[in-house]
Amino acid sequence: MGAGLSGMRTVPLSAESRNELSALFPPERRHLDPSGCWPYASDNSRREAPPDAVVFPTALKEIVALVRWANKHRVPLTPRGLGSNTTGASVPVAGGVVVSLERLARIVSFHPADRLLVAEAGVPNRRIQDVARGAGLLWPPDPTSAAYATVGGNLATHASGPHAARYGASRRYVLGLTAVSGAGTVVRTGARTEKNSVGYDLTDLLVGSEGTLAIIVEATLALVPRPAGRTSLRACYKGVREAVAAVLRLRALTHGPAVCELLDGAALGLVAPDLAPPVPAGAGALLLVDVEEDPRLLEAVTRLHEEALGGEGLLDLRRAHDEPERETLWAARRALSPALRRLASGKVNEDVAVPASRLPELIGHLEDLAARTGLRIVSFGHVANGNLHVNILHDADDADDRGRAAEAASVLFARVLDLGGTLSGEHGVGLAKAPYLPWQIDAETRGVMASVKAVFDPAGILNPGKVLGVPAAPRPA
Repeated sequence: MGAGLSGMRTVPLSAESRNELSALFPPERRHLDPSGCWPYASDNSRREAPPDAVVFPTALKEIVALVRWANKHRVPLTPRGLGSNTTGASVPVAGGVVVSLERLARIVSFHPADRLLVAEAGVPNRRIQDVARGAGLLWPPDPTSAAYATVGGNLATHASGPHAARYGASRRYVLGLTAVSGAGTVVRTGARTEKNSVGYDLTDLLVGSEGTLAIIVEATLALVPRPAGRTSLRACYKGVREAVAAVLRLRALTHGPAVCELLDGAALGLVAPDLAPPVPAGAGALLLVDVEEDPRLLEAVTRLHEEALGGEGLLDLRRAHDEPERETLWAARRALSPALRRLASGKVNEDVAVPASRLPELIGHLEDLAARTGLRIVSFGHVANGNLHVNILHDADDADDRGRAAEAASVLFARVLDLGGTLSGEHGVGLAKAPYLPWQIDAETRGVMASVKAVFDPAGILNPGKVLGVPAAPRPA
């Protein structure tokens, strides 16, 4: 099989190692044949690399035994949830074994009075939301893929979603973890209390580490009260700059928006023909805002949001007065992803983030980039956090077009960093951004990160080829 992107030698499993692996997992919880392994060769990034085997652990002790087996035989392990990641973080580029956590899917315990829930790594995000909702609670991380994104995958990539506008990112809502390090050691972090000042904060270290340090097996999640009152606002503006100015006014509110989504002119153009009520002529940007509050405060807080959304460039402002109306207003956001898939066969989707005050500069850069490259660039995202999903559309069957799209992404990354931003707001690094990580993190800091990796995973068997150890891409002049 040669050498993988990780630099780790990828050789077929020996007869001895295959026999030992078969002894660890019964036939119904392992695949050793190519046909069974192939569905686990890719994730939502559409990158592909077939593993030599796939296993489905159902208990912590099985993962410990597996990691120790992998160390003995120097076999790479790639942890995986349900494959919703968009950066290739769960693609087994070094071969070896995919560790599918999808059958570790129990909610271990639920404590509404303490506002915490303990779940295994394979529980889908949506199921956590449903259980919490029954007790009037909320787990704020809510990626678009919540129906099939698992808790372990969410935490491994630090995925968040639209509600980060009000509640912040995922790390805030993880009280503790049970994980297995690359050395086969069980690591238990955190506590079941909202405040904890004992020891090093290994919880925050493992969240976002993309399975390169340890395999997350179980998580203790912090919940928050779910506001009982909710409405939605849709504001149409002459252009993106006017919409971003309104976002900055919203950010100044004491009771700010629960969700604040932007569609730029290109995104709005894709969905406008199907919207009801229609957007006004000349609209170049749209904001969708959710206001969530105690019902006794909802009207007053909504009026404050409407005030903030007013101002220069506002063409139309609508409020949903019931749930069907709210669903109608949000039709624009839900229609966008299918529309993008129809528009082009290829899409580079980058989830960059900049300080919110720098959004107008980023928007201006994207307009210039589209004009200069001739590529169609469609942007939308969670702008209250400065997080913008930039979609660079191209012909996937045209090598020149693919090259221009990749170069445009490189130029975008450089500009984002110039603005004090980050290469990823919520998707993580994976394969897609590993060559650009050295642009954001200096050599000395990467050295510290490599030292941490060596402590947790001395043989380098966990998810090789991801995050660290990939040669830096040349930075545009």
